[in-house]
Amino acid sequence: MRLFVAVVPPEEVVDHLDAFLEPRREHGRFRWTSAEQLHVTLAFLEQVPERSLDALVEGLQRGAARRQPFEARVAGGGAFPDPAHAKVLWAGLDLAVDARAELDRLAAGARAAASHAGLVVDGQRFRPHVTLARLGRGQEVTRWVRLLDGYAGPAWTVDRVVLVESHLGEGPRRRPRHEPVAELELGATTSARDT
Repeated sequence: MRLFVAVVPPEEVVDHLDAFLEPRREHGRFRWTSAEQLHVTLAFLEQVPERSLDALVEGLQRGAARRQPFEARVAGGGAFPDPAHAKVLWAGLDLAVDARAELDRLAAGARAAASHAGLVVDGQRFRPHVTLARLGRGQEVTRWVRLLDGYAGPAWTVDRVVLVESHLGEGPRRRPRHEPVAELELGATTSARDT
């Protein structure tokens, strides 16, 4: 199984960002992320054997239970690796200092849960963002970054993380199809809710 742990913004947040991007999408040669796939990846797990799933969910549940809900807002943006040679266009998160610390701990907990379940976690440093578009080769996107700098979406309370299975090539235009596996509430002491 190919899985990732994510913070998924609620529908009204996604709709607001999607409405901002919609009239601009025709002006760039990007592969835009569909609205239903907008999320913040906390941990990426490329190969998860089915037998490891229960241990992973239990570990994620314990980690989520130790974290408290916090407020976030999609705002601003940037490009990886940089605006002059971009391969990814992203939106940022506007977080208070304590909320940023909570998000960092949430990501560290997700990675720790995966490691304890015997899984290999993508080793890249956690940089919270929402991937908006991918570019086939590096391009200059400074004007897109400036455009995103002026964006601020509605605030929402991050109160859960979602474990998502990614089915490569099964979505529209041969893109991945995402399927929620479990939702884990922050600060909760009850069992994970399967979706």
